[in-house]
Amino acid sequence: MAAVSDVASREEVNEAARGGRSGGRAGRRAKRSVSVAPVGIPYIVRQLPPHNILSEESLVRIEATAETLLAEIGIEFRDDPECLALWKGAGAELDGVRVRFPKGLIPELLKTAPRRFTQHARNPANSVEIGGDNVVFAPAYGSPFVMDLDEGRRYGTIEDFRNFIKLAQSSPWLHHSGGTICEPVDVPVNKRHLDMVLAHVTLSDRPFLGSVTARERAEDSIEMARIVFGSEYVENNCVIMGNLNVNSPLVWDGTMTSVLRAYAAANQGNVLVPFILGGAMGPVTTAGAIAQAHAETLAGCALTQLVRPGAPVIYGNFLSSMSLRSGSPTFGTPEPAAGSLVVGQLARRAGLPLRCAGNFTTSKLPDAQAMNEGTMSMLSAIHCGANFILHSAGFLDGLLSMSYEKFMMDADFCGALHTYLGSVVVDDNTLALDAFREVGPGNHFFGCEHTLRNYETAFFDAAAADNTPFETWEENGSVDAATRANKAWKETLAAYEAPPLETGLAEQLADFVATRKSSMEDRWY
Repeated sequence: MAAVSDVASREEVNEAARGGRSGGRAGRRAKRSVSVAPVGIPYIVRQLPPHNILSEESLVRIEATAETLLAEIGIEFRDDPECLALWKGAGAELDGVRVRFPKGLIPELLKTAPRRFTQHARNPANSVEIGGDNVVFAPAYGSPFVMDLDEGRRYGTIEDFRNFIKLAQSSPWLHHSGGTICEPVDVPVNKRHLDMVLAHVTLSDRPFLGSVTARERAEDSIEMARIVFGSEYVENNCVIMGNLNVNSPLVWDGTMTSVLRAYAAANQGNVLVPFILGGAMGPVTTAGAIAQAHAETLAGCALTQLVRPGAPVIYGNFLSSMSLRSGSPTFGTPEPAAGSLVVGQLARRAGLPLRCAGNFTTSKLPDAQAMNEGTMSMLSAIHCGANFILHSAGFLDGLLSMSYEKFMMDADFCGALHTYLGSVVVDDNTLALDAFREVGPGNHFFGCEHTLRNYETAFFDAAAADNTPFETWEENGSVDAATRANKAWKETLAAYEAPPLETGLAEQLADFVATRKSSMEDRWY
């Protein structure tokens, strides 16, 4: 399905997302709060250009610093002899596990990396195009804890994991099912990846991420994708991706590179992300941290092309700061937000799709701090030109907790960003000369024909917001945003319906999971 870009199609999508025309404003709001994803926009084609904040001279200096890091200091590739053999064969210099890269080697290898690619969903209408002007929102990833207003903070379970997939599938504003939305700690470590991939495939019909915690778990994820899509299709199309982190500073460990090689060899996507806390895993100065991250990311992206030229890869970045008084990580602060804009410029110059920033916060509740920090960080992802935005919804507690309430609030914010990224449409209808002729000087536009024709699609109507007068809000119980979100996620789960699944596919997947589980003893570490 093509992305929606024309005005008429956007209006149809907006109407579908708002529950149609029946029932008035209250009816549309009720439908939106429990809606399943409408047939409509599988990803955003941005009309708002990314921001370019650094000059050519400054960008060249950062690139030159990264190139010097690669050539003089090098990067360690630990516990993966096959990876070292690939680098040696490509002409890199090896000193034990440290690899130094002659100038020009990495740019040459990256010439085969696709500038954009499609990640196919089992429902073709939900396939996403990653790269170019396209923007894909995915939920937060990796939290060991979950929280809600009813039960507080607790370890995540497989039930929580499934619930978040259902919430993501039900949101018209998210485009991707994500990956490890939360850690299901009630399932053995060596088996939980099977239950997670099974949940993504059966409870959602959107694209998803596979396991990256061990090579064999990545291979299991890819094999389950082959069951869904067919081996030949997977050989020629990206249907699953792995999200991998550099062990900053300047180390790629064997677990990550062996997983990278598994996905790349299967022609599947890799999202390669340094995670740099300034002052800990990188310099406290933003420019130095960016140069480090650029070097680490480009080396990983080039490795995918050594494994299989043309394999899909996403240039990832996760800049953050820390409290230099306590050593605690901080998220949603201004320095990494500005740094993300620079990272966007570098990724475009490298010719690679970008994953950058997200809805980051260190707040422990879905409160004003959470939304202030999250908005700053999320807008940096929007303005830096990120194509794949992981952590779009649910991120709380410095990524230690996945919040049900914040998930709903963030998903609503993603809805607002759909409109924001659409920029301003200029045509005969939006210039509204007919309205001016009808209303004339000194009168209001509230009841004119132009307003009536456009009122349902003119402004984004946030499901999570209360826009009633103070007195009405007070009469209705003075309910705050988090409490409204608590009600919304419960209503959404109650209304959830699983997307159709091809006959026999669930049984094949269940058999594969059962066979793999029976082949190994439980491991809890």
